Amino acid sequence: MRVRSDSFEDGAPIPPEFAFGKRGGNQPCVLSANRNPQLAWGDAPAGTRSFALACIDIDVPSRGDDVNQHGRTVSADLPRVEFAHWLLIDIPADCSEIAAGAYSDGITARGKRDPHGPGASRQGRNDYTGWFASDPDMAGVYLGYDGPCPPWNDERLHHYQFRLHALDVPELDLPDEFDWPQVQKAMRGHVLAEARWTGTYTLNPKAG
Repeated sequence: MRVRSDSFEDGAPIPPEFAFGKRGGNQPCVLSANRNPQLAWGDAPAGTRSFALACIDIDVPSRGDDVNQHGRTVSADLPRVEFAHWLLIDIPADCSEIAAGAYSDGITARGKRDPHGPGASRQGRNDYTGWFASDPDMAGVYLGYDGPCPPWNDERLHHYQFRLHALDVPELDLPDEFDWPQVQKAMRGHVLAEARWTGTYTLNPKAG
């Protein structure tokens, strides 16, 4: 199975239009267009009954003490954890493409309420839900795609993996609201193939 994107090359920087935050003049970060990138796939194995898509940042700091703090930096040596930016499950087996901006085009404070997707697909809770939990202006349940916005003082270049899974079931047994660990657990024993497309992003001119 293969997956590709016309929005950016595999291993190349993600354009700011597909990010949640971007550099802005004298400010280290301002809000961006937050559009989902274009993705297309093919050569799924026989027996594929649905697809599940996840966008995961694998370079998120495991500790937030120095994150976005003036006069401080997030060390490249700090251990990293995963951060889910997009969870889309129950994608119909006959779907082979997602258009740029089709399911996210702009930022919704407190999170998108009911983002649509292809066919009867469902969109899960991304990790901005936890990130903004203590922010009175932004706190809420963030469903669907919300793009990159790594710490602007992080020494490490962030990698965003768009992971497409071909599954042998038409839908995953998950509640109305679900997160990345729940998706991973529900997919166990049902993955026929996986394909990945990776983009990079940073707000720190010195990272990379």
